[in-house]
Amino acid sequence: MKIQSTISLSLSTIKSLECSSCGKSYDHTIIQTFSTCCNVPLSAAYDLPTAGTNFIRTEDYSMWRYRQVLPVLSKANIVTLGEGFTPMSQLKKLATQLGLQELWLKDDAKNPTGSFKARGLSMGVSKAKELGIRKMVIPTAGNAGGALSAYCAKAEIEATVIMPRHTADTLKEECRLYGAQLILLDGLIDACGKMARSIAAETGAFDMSTMKEPYRLEGKKTLGYEIAEQFNWSLPDIIIYPAGGGTGLIGIWKAFKELVSMGIVDGPLPKMVLVQSDQCAPMVHLFKDGKLPDNYAPQSSAAYGLAVPYPFATQMMLNVLSESKGTALTVSENEMDEGIQHIAGIEGQLLSPEGAATYIAAKKLLHAQFIQPSDRVVMVNTGSWYKYR
Repeated sequence: MKIQSTISLSLSTIKSLECSSCGKSYDHTIIQTFSTCCNVPLSAAYDLPTAGTNFIRTEDYSMWRYRQVLPVLSKANIVTLGEGFTPMSQLKKLATQLGLQELWLKDDAKNPTGSFKARGLSMGVSKAKELGIRKMVIPTAGNAGGALSAYCAKAEIEATVIMPRHTADTLKEECRLYGAQLILLDGLIDACGKMARSIAAETGAFDMSTMKEPYRLEGKKTLGYEIAEQFNWSLPDIIIYPAGGGTGLIGIWKAFKELVSMGIVDGPLPKMVLVQSDQCAPMVHLFKDGKLPDNYAPQSSAAYGLAVPYPFATQMMLNVLSESKGTALTVSENEMDEGIQHIAGIEGQLLSPEGAATYIAAKKLLHAQFIQPSDRVVMVNTGSWYKYR
């Protein structure tokens, strides 16, 4: 369908926030965290018929080109470093090797701060500014901490970042350079989350934990809008996504459903594939077995973003896999490393360990015949290899 563009700076069409379980409505004009009725994430709802097909600001080459279906009400509150509208490149040599007709890479390493976290934190900090929040705290496996630090620096909001001690020095140093208070802990992101809740209770800082506030999701969903637009509103068959907390996976699917509601896309939506490290794979266990194993012992991973042992939005991720007729699988640490080297040597692109995991997943799913040679497959690279050194 042809999309009409608008040059006018239209306001958001947000109507409310809704409980992702029971649908109860929450007021979007005041500070909200998650659904207190069902203890699940909140999701923003929009007046999509009003947005219609006349909602893209084509002169804006960032994620804010979709601002009618984003939650920030005033242009003055947008805190941006130029995030979004990242490249979609065709990997022809890898596709030939795999026997695939089309293999594409959506490369979010090209975002400010070097990862897809820029989308969610630009949105989260913008909305925090709009709601008058002056202090923020975040538990992070690495990239989200750097992104929060950068956007808080620009917004003049105080930032505290809590990060596992084993995280790469580059990810620690960027937080310090942006002026954030950095706290290092032994353990994984769940330990950092406990401290974040404590700091929030003691200081009044707003807790930006993944999916425990409603607006990072809205930034991440712009990935889905961009994928659709970059394929001229004809969606791919398969999208492979490396999921830890799952905001990107959920956001992409949310975007596609909104596009359907606006009449912009039709036909079958992509099958969504969730990939995790075998060192920490709660969603794969839940998808395949319906529960975590009795001997569940999550460990750290070279793919920092995948080491999320107890994600808050488990049911929302499972819903995406069910609705899309998708699947979930693991890859090993060695496979990710081999994937990095192979993609670099064949296509000249250095992917993060998370991004390389999507390539390994594609190989496995082709072998299992979940992916067919005629499918158009999109891999999402969530971060820059250079930040993991």
